[in-house]
Amino acid sequence: MSPIEEEIIRKKIAVMIDNLKALEPIMNMTTEDYIEELYKRKATERLLQELIEAAIDVNTYLIVQTGNTIPDDYYESFIKIGELKIISLELAEKLAPSAGLRNRLVHEYDRLEHSIVLDAVRTAENLYPQYVKQIEDYISVNR
Repeated sequence: MSPIEEEIIRKKIAVMIDNLKALEPIMNMTTEDYIEELYKRKATERLLQELIEAAIDVNTYLIVQTGNTIPDDYYESFIKIGELKIISLELAEKLAPSAGLRNRLVHEYDRLEHSIVLDAVRTAENLYPQYVKQIEDYISVNR
C-alpha cells in the first residue's frame, strides 16, 4: 500500500475515532433524556451518519484497491470486506446493518425512532473500535 493510499484510509479512520469520542456521553443517556435534548439528538444522528459513511468509504476504497468491483449497496460493502478477510466476517456481518441506519438517518429524519438511534450509539461504541483496529491491522500488514 502506497503512502498516499494509507493516508486516505487514515483520514477516514480519524473521522471515525473523533465521532466515537463525541458519541461517548450519549451512550449512557436514558431514552427519556435523549428525547428531551433536541440538539444532542441531531448531533448524534449526524455523528452516526458520518461514522458509518467513513467506514463505507474505507470499505469501498479497499475493495477497489484489492481489484474487486464495488458492491451494489453499502450493506454489501461490509460483507465484501469480510469475505476478503480485511476484517473478520463475523464483525462485517454485525456492522452491515449500520448501512441501513445510515440510509434512514439521511432520508427519513421524521420517521426515526429515538430508541433505535440510541441503541445504535451503544452498538457503534462496541463494534466500530473493533473495525478501526482490524483496518489498522490490515494496513500495517499490507504496507
